[in-house]
Amino acid sequence: MGKILEGKRILITGGTGSLGQVLTRRILSGEAGHPAKVIIFSRDEAKQHFMRVEYENRVAATDEIIYRNFQRLLEFRIGDVRDFGSVASVLRDADIVVNAAAMKQVPTCEYFPHEAVRTNIGGAENIVRAIQQHTLPVETVVGVSTDKACKPVNVMGITKALQERVFIQGNMRCPGTRFVCTRYGNVLASRGSVIPLFHEQIRSGGPVTITTPDMTRFLLALDDAVDITLAAIGEARRGETLVPQARSARIADVATALIGDRPVRQVTTGIRPGEKIHEVMVSEEEAYRTVKRGRWYVIRPMLPEVANGDGVTGDAAGCLDGAYSSKDSVMSMEETTAMLRARRLMLEDNVEAREELLR
Repeated sequence: MGKILEGKRILITGGTGSLGQVLTRRILSGEAGHPAKVIIFSRDEAKQHFMRVEYENRVAATDEIIYRNFQRLLEFRIGDVRDFGSVASVLRDADIVVNAAAMKQVPTCEYFPHEAVRTNIGGAENIVRAIQQHTLPVETVVGVSTDKACKPVNVMGITKALQERVFIQGNMRCPGTRFVCTRYGNVLASRGSVIPLFHEQIRSGGPVTITTPDMTRFLLALDDAVDITLAAIGEARRGETLVPQARSARIADVATALIGDRPVRQVTTGIRPGEKIHEVMVSEEEAYRTVKRGRWYVIRPMLPEVANGDGVTGDAAGCLDGAYSSKDSVMSMEETTAMLRARRLMLEDNVEAREELLR
């Protein structure tokens, strides 16, 4: 990876969420270089306060370097990606931007679609417009997206798909800035996700609720999400979207593994508004311009003005024959159980959910 963050000023919008918190910790560790500044930009003053206090209270020797870096480097700013003025102001102090601010919860977006449009699309447009209008020297913008943006059927996915397009086209509006995206699936043990829900239902004696026995999802850990974000900063070319090579699991198998031999039953409740049975991370239409680069699939931009060539040396073209779907390469029951144990996500591991919805 190299020291890609050395001396850089890094802005994380929505930085108090699950991804933002783990990304901040990894940045402060210095693994990718020592930044000049890390700015957490969000509208939730309570989460900013708790995040600040969490760092102030770190005393373990293993956390010393992160604690010292926090005192010197970490800055919190209240603002909203929906507000052009506050976005333009904070971008003046950034070299690298990770846009993690979003409405992410599927049913909420269905009931409040315009709010999702304002945050997920309007926020991205504000970033691009501020850089363009004020000729800001931002080097890289990473748009954090989701598998629900691929062949979307719900408001969250539709708005995130348009966010991807706003950022990719932003390469034409702001030639001095590199806009790239990441796209990934469900983050294990994030608050509001299925594993903490199942844990609570099992502790309460059940039942454990399954929307449909056939439902599958791509699963990855928060550190995997951070890995692909750092890879996008360090490796992605203008307009590219990085996608992890991730395994998928049946949600019913996840529930069965967590229940184990406990006398807890499962009930089927039906699909919630906007949900898919299977998720897709690369569509059939995108497969022909998708290459394999190291640990990632890379979707090359469709706009010829942005694509500007055929990728980089070593790209493995033709790596996908069709859609990259969670219904393919599904883990067995045994593999699902082993994965949960390896990630310390079983009920006996007493996992605490992260602070934010990342679904």
